[in-house]
Amino acid sequence: MRVLLIGGNGFIGPAVVQGLRRAGVEVTLFHRENRSGTDPDVNHILGDRNDLAAHAAAFRKLAPDVVIDFILSSGRQARSLMEAFRGVAGRVVALSSIDVYRACGILHGSEPGPVQPTPLTEESELRTVSRTCPEEVVKKARKNLPWLDDEYDKIQVEQAVMSESELPGTVLRLPFVYGPGDKNHRLFPMVKRMDDGRKVILLIEEWAQWVAPRGFVESVAAAIVAATVAERARGRIYNVAEPEHYSDLEWARAIARVAGWEGEIRIIPSERAPQHLKRHGNPRQHWSADSTRIRSELGYSEPVALNAALRATIAWERANPPAEIDPAQFDYAAEDACLD
Repeated sequence: MRVLLIGGNGFIGPAVVQGLRRAGVEVTLFHRENRSGTDPDVNHILGDRNDLAAHAAAFRKLAPDVVIDFILSSGRQARSLMEAFRGVAGRVVALSSIDVYRACGILHGSEPGPVQPTPLTEESELRTVSRTCPEEVVKKARKNLPWLDDEYDKIQVEQAVMSESELPGTVLRLPFVYGPGDKNHRLFPMVKRMDDGRKVILLIEEWAQWVAPRGFVESVAAAIVAATVAERARGRIYNVAEPEHYSDLEWARAIARVAGWEGEIRIIPSERAPQHLKRHGNPRQHWSADSTRIRSELGYSEPVALNAALRATIAWERANPPAEIDPAQFDYAAEDACLD
């Protein structure tokens, strides 16, 4: 089996490469950086994903059974992908996001209507508004994910991939992914406070019970591998998320337990919270996702247990703090004033 990865040398890609290699798959990476000497068992095609047509001859020569695109941002990019590999590849696997659901828009205030029921299944309502998140959220995310463009909308990505009759598609809706190499440093704010010797960590009351979908990087990679090698995944859409649905409070307690922190997590009302801890949105709209389909159809399960995943992530966060840390996000004087 031959698999081509587009943008597969980022956060999740290396673990996918390892999983595919263990499955006996011939792997080729399409990317801009020359890393051809890093792994002798992986082939490389150098190029820009925004100009796939320029590499048509190389793609035809490779004739991949499956193409995995890690960095699809817009419908325009997805249509270009399908055009480039129509008649060349056997199937496309597109990495999407759980932000396609209407619950995301209600969370961010861009969608009208009542709170959506959770956990979200693959049949839950999708957004009706194309903009996924407020512009400032997308702008902030682009610092760590430069492939995000101004047309970012995973719904249009999915529509383009799943509507091509000559080139079957598979869509994986991913959760918040954490683990070693996470450019978003999702665990860092909590770990830093613990390592700074804070005896009390604050959570805002209405957000403490908010539930989000999460996945450890190696486990998410295993789901991608399962959907790639299984012909059963042709034409299917799968949620990928850990089976346990943790609130922010439960998640903070899990991190504290594994990190060995023995302080207190205290819940405070929003009106008492310092400005840097406040969040915008509707905390009544939970975002947990049901991943039963990928488990039942493809036999998927997490290869890494939660405690091991948190240990590895915490160790990495401690050894690799962000290059830039905003001191305003760690205003301990303001947090102490709330306690008084």
